[in-house]
Amino acid sequence: MTVEQQRLLVFTGSYAEADESGVNVYTFDEESGTLTLTDEFSGLKNPTFLNVDADRKLLYAISETVNETGQKVGEAAAFSIDAAKGSVRIMNRKITVDSTICHIQRDAESRFLMVTSYHGGMIGLFSITEEGAIGNKLDVQQHVGSSQHPERQDRPHPHSTFYSADGRYLLVPDLGLDRIVTYELDAAGGKLVHHGEVALHPGAGPRHLSFHPSGRFVYVINEVDSTITSFTYDNETGQLTTKETISTLPADFKDENSCAEIKVSADGSYLYGSNRGHDSIVVFAIDEQSGLLSLVQHISVEGGHPRHFALTPNGRYLLAANRDTNNIVTFKVDQASGKLVFTGNSVTVSKPVCVVPVYLTT
Repeated sequence: MTVEQQRLLVFTGSYAEADESGVNVYTFDEESGTLTLTDEFSGLKNPTFLNVDADRKLLYAISETVNETGQKVGEAAAFSIDAAKGSVRIMNRKITVDSTICHIQRDAESRFLMVTSYHGGMIGLFSITEEGAIGNKLDVQQHVGSSQHPERQDRPHPHSTFYSADGRYLLVPDLGLDRIVTYELDAAGGKLVHHGEVALHPGAGPRHLSFHPSGRFVYVINEVDSTITSFTYDNETGQLTTKETISTLPADFKDENSCAEIKVSADGSYLYGSNRGHDSIVVFAIDEQSGLLSLVQHISVEGGHPRHFALTPNGRYLLAANRDTNNIVTFKVDQASGKLVFTGNSVTVSKPVCVVPVYLTT
């Protein structure tokens, strides 16, 4: 299927009340770098993180609700996507785990959904039905422990989950424990089996991670102390070995900052991370042999608190979601240098948190 027979849609999640538009759909013009709203959905409270199954034209969103006792709990919703219209239609929604959730992930074969509860210190495994709806709860893994920071690391805070390329292992950065916890996926049994852990330096606060396309390296962005830690990755054993940790900030920046998102470019040449406080994207070049990083650029996100960002599938653009200034900003990517250039294009959207650009066949 060629790109000409596909349409680039961008799905966004945000902080929103249930009566507000929390999930939006845009078309993206790759010539001008502009976003055009095609649909918006209200009915979910704080649908802050999304996952898109492009092959089956399905969208998964997290949400927040209360259970029968009035306790705040996590919820997930499944949507079908009409690529031609650029619209979504809700299929089903289900309560997930016994606390609010911050992240949702899907395995490559679209058999399972993973939800992550920062406040509850747990991750949950759910089935996906044949139709693509959210199925049954299969397993919940509760983390235990703490780390250095008295307020932010007094208990476990898993923040996200990421599958290895072969789908065997699930890596879970836990901000509260300063650890990346690895589980093996028992697909037949519908279970997560604890496989191993790697410790980061105290006070790091690992949040999200990104695999290098070679499968040889993993990079984690540390929210609490504004650093990125590089690892070598063993595909056979699922073992991470620490290589280096470097700052995401300019040396002369001394104000408060926390980090959020991290992405490796599809060709494996560059790494991007977001700074909230410095309000920038940091760009690093990746050494092909060693996987080590060298600074390329810091660039303003033209807004405040870049909670999340994404590269378009062909790597030509980066879209930054600035929560505190209510805008999503478009940058052109220089393929030769990895540097970002502000296009001048920005769209207004209330408290954006997540942005997911995908090609869909029409």
